Amino acid sequence: MIARADPDILLLTGMDWDRDLLALKELQAQLAKAGADYPHLFAARPNSGMATGLDLDQNGRLGTADDAQGYGSFSGQSGMALLSRHPFGEITDYSAFLWRDLPGNRMPDLPAEISAVQRLSSVAHWDVPVIVAGKPLHLLAYSASPPVFGHKDRNRRRNHDETAFWLQHLPEAPFVVLGDTNLDPLDGDGAHEAITALLAQVQDPAPVSEGGRLAPQTGVNASHRGDPAQDTAQWRPDKAGNLRVDVVLPAPGLRVRDSAVLWPTPDDPVAETVALASRHRLVWLDLDWP
Repeated sequence: MIARADPDILLLTGMDWDRDLLALKELQAQLAKAGADYPHLFAARPNSGMATGLDLDQNGRLGTADDAQGYGSFSGQSGMALLSRHPFGEITDYSAFLWRDLPGNRMPDLPAEISAVQRLSSVAHWDVPVIVAGKPLHLLAYSASPPVFGHKDRNRRRNHDETAFWLQHLPEAPFVVLGDTNLDPLDGDGAHEAITALLAQVQDPAPVSEGGRLAPQTGVNASHRGDPAQDTAQWRPDKAGNLRVDVVLPAPGLRVRDSAVLWPTPDDPVAETVALASRHRLVWLDLDWP
């Protein structure tokens, strides 16, 4: 699937992190065998699974997946990774940023010992400059919490603020916001104000797929307002349904040549592979540069 899309820069979400990047390096080797070479790698320890020693979900028990900085049963669970054909510049990792320090945050009223350590990022927020033809393109990468579950509507509030973070950290240099927002602009359980505001500050190529358009609009999908061709993830129709939650959003001044969602039609030879790989579909964008 990755070899078919053949991107120059690839962000993976939901990939477990290990200290020596052994899993990522093995993936790098397997992709090279398939003809997709990525000499430059970046991954950092995510907040998911990072123990706090506190009862974050306030259920009277310590050490559960909900007590980590981001949901996770072990350190590094469901992290992020960047693979690139171009070198990286100086990377800024915002993942330690405290939720309470975000201006206008929607953090619920929590005990002082929790609010003093609770990070905003459920997984990570990175600013990764990629040097292309001698000029930096800033990749603003993140993977947000699902907007459901959580004590005191915690996850819905956090999900909103994870996207709202970028509204206050968009650089003047050329950038692309990319990642798993877990926040559809129109449908689903999230607080849509943050993604609506972000879309107003960037270009939205609104990538589409024929597979998404042809997906059965049954169950909750029948009540969705968004264009099904723009959906990027497929959940059960009796749960969240199909939603647009994965984005690649360039700065207003960049020239977009093309974009799409890799959601093949049922008769495509790779349809089964794509469906088995993840409930999320690969979203790609082609830019003129510089």
